[in-house]
Amino acid sequence: MLRGLTTVSFFADDVTAAARWYAELLGIEPYFTRPVQGTPAYVEFRIGDQQHELGIIDRRFAPRPSLQEAGGAVIYWHVDDVEAAFERLLSLGATAYEKPVQRGPGFVTASVVDPFGNILGVMYNEHYLQMVGR
Repeated sequence: MLRGLTTVSFFADDVTAAARWYAELLGIEPYFTRPVQGTPAYVEFRIGDQQHELGIIDRRFAPRPSLQEAGGAVIYWHVDDVEAAFERLLSLGATAYEKPVQRGPGFVTASVVDPFGNILGVMYNEHYLQMVGR
């Protein structure tokens, strides 16, 4: 039934600021932008080995009112060095949600809340590397 990740959607009150922040983090510009009334209402990045989509949507288009605090599912993006990625995210203005934790041999996770209220997870996952190697 579930065949693969297509798009991770984050919400922001200021899509332009969020796009700049993620462009700095990722080292790339969004490949797609959709304006509404002259300002970006949606931007999308393609990232990683599988070119998964990270979309940032104007919060006014969220399907439900936003919560006062970050919550919900945590989506982990593979990184080669969790500690370094976590520190870089903090240096860019994210706040710690969960500091790096070893989950077992070959599995380390951490997560932050970006400046726009979204949880961003990073993970070293040896199974991911095995799948990419196939």
